[in-house]
Amino acid sequence: MRIALLGGTGDIGEGLALRWAFHTNHEVVVGSRDPERARTKAEEYETELSSRGVDAKVNGFANEMAADRARVVVVAVPAYHVSDTIETVADKLDEGDVLVSPATGMKRDDEGFHYHRPNAGSVTQLAVDAAPAGVDVVGAFHNLAAGRLADLDAELGIDTLLVGDDRDAKETVRLLAEDIDGLRALDAGSVANAPEVEALTPLLVNVGRNNEGMHDLGVRFR
Repeated sequence: MRIALLGGTGDIGEGLALRWAFHTNHEVVVGSRDPERARTKAEEYETELSSRGVDAKVNGFANEMAADRARVVVVAVPAYHVSDTIETVADKLDEGDVLVSPATGMKRDDEGFHYHRPNAGSVTQLAVDAAPAGVDVVGAFHNLAAGRLADLDAELGIDTLLVGDDRDAKETVRLLAEDIDGLRALDAGSVANAPEVEALTPLLVNVGRNNEGMHDLGVRFR
């Protein structure tokens, strides 16, 4: 399966690109507004994988080209760029494709990080509103520590929560998530539940900042 990571040069994009290329045979494509940056980062990912004995091809393109012919498109950009990024690639998406939104709106003050809920209700809902007809949206990977994800020596043993209104789309993302060793995907319900899931991210960041040795913590439900 072809997986496009729009904003795949950023922290969460890097982690997902490396993990999918390391653990699976899926075609991983890195996208960026700057195609040269995408190509450079893709080469860096290939070098990292090669150092671990994995001969995997990672391509880098402008976001529009990365999304073209991809079955699953991960919008790995900051929350305030989600809508415009989807609109930019909309004509490259086909009916039945799946958009994945891992972004969380956050703001910071002297006390720490806080969930910044957009007017739409959640960032996942922003993605739904921007997606073209026939393209389903699944919220996933919100609560993963990017540094831990990108460290291929790190064991995960953590969960990611999925929200979405289409059962088949969620199943597609669940299978892709669980292709990554040590990652379990749990169904958290419809897009209406996205605010509760997204709000976990600033909580985890605050716990990590205030407790020694917990910088890259994750969540495991038992």
